[in-house]
Amino acid sequence: MSETTEYVHLFDDTIKALFSDAVRITLRDPSVAAFFVRMRRAQRMAERRRALLAAEGVHVPPFMIVSVTGRCNLACAGCYAQAQQRHEEPDMTPTELLSVVQQGHDLGVGIMLLAGGEPMTRVDDLLTIAREVPDVVFPVFTNGTLLDDLLVRRIRKQRNVIPVISLEGHEAATDARRGQGVAAQAQAGIALMRRAGVFFGTSLTVTRLNIDAVLDEQYLCGLIDLGCRLFFFVEYVPVREGTESLVLDSAQRARLVAVVASLQKRLRGLFIVFPGDEEVFGGCLAAGRGFIHISPSGRVEPCPFAPYSDANVRDVPLRDALASPLLATIRTNHDRLTETSGGCALWSQREWVRSLLPGAEEADATDRETTT
Repeated sequence: MSETTEYVHLFDDTIKALFSDAVRITLRDPSVAAFFVRMRRAQRMAERRRALLAAEGVHVPPFMIVSVTGRCNLACAGCYAQAQQRHEEPDMTPTELLSVVQQGHDLGVGIMLLAGGEPMTRVDDLLTIAREVPDVVFPVFTNGTLLDDLLVRRIRKQRNVIPVISLEGHEAATDARRGQGVAAQAQAGIALMRRAGVFFGTSLTVTRLNIDAVLDEQYLCGLIDLGCRLFFFVEYVPVREGTESLVLDSAQRARLVAVVASLQKRLRGLFIVFPGDEEVFGGCLAAGRGFIHISPSGRVEPCPFAPYSDANVRDVPLRDALASPLLATIRTNHDRLTETSGGCALWSQREWVRSLLPGAEEADATDRETTT
């Protein structure tokens, strides 16, 4: 077995363990547990499709992040999507969005995280996709402010849509970053989902300043009591200049990974660190080794924090885009992407990634001429 194949199997095993844990923690709710049993079976079938394609030289990641829109009803401090200042391009149409999701499913992508902007601004499209592609799990990262009773009841009918509410910890911290009253709106949405029996989660941005608060077991148990069963701990990436002091130091990152592993064994929830301890998998999992990112306009990118692309699903099939020179070069050099001081290896080496794009040398030369 090659080193690359070994890491692929290790990541697949991690995903299978996650779904087995999902079955375990939902046994008190037979309908939800039955859903995760079915999804566990679907993930195994997806893994087989990926393995068959790998034998043909086509590398397909098990996980895809799809930013379905750049629109958002909030203006959160430090938002990476706003900081990137992307070129004005129209979002994928409902037909285009459904097509890329169906292509991903057919290739063996079993989990598609839907992000934005605020993805719930396209909720009709999202629910249509979930209905048309029932064997894929769709965690939806949302600020929670657009959830109401009618929407929650619609989501309840689509078990494979899993709302993930973005929080910063306690109410004051959430409002400080996201706006006054946002925490209360999110809590109202959480209450609605609990009453409706929706399986949902939360996303907690972890910084050097709030790590104690978001890892506090009493706080997390309080969320579990409110019905939350899925926890994403997202390490802060300094997309804005001057915020580097918020990045976790090496000791804090080690503590985060260790605490989350302990919580997974003891509490009734699923606990995931992103990007987590990628060194276990031989380096960065972006660029298709473990996941890729699709921008709102269809650009296929290594990662949400590395907005560079040489392929667009509007122009080529997803299968071809996965084999783009940019993604292939990053995958080949994954061993150099083990930087741990910035939370994201690709972000730390973004100039190298940008240099891999077609025409990068000519663009740099033009910039130098302009500045001189």
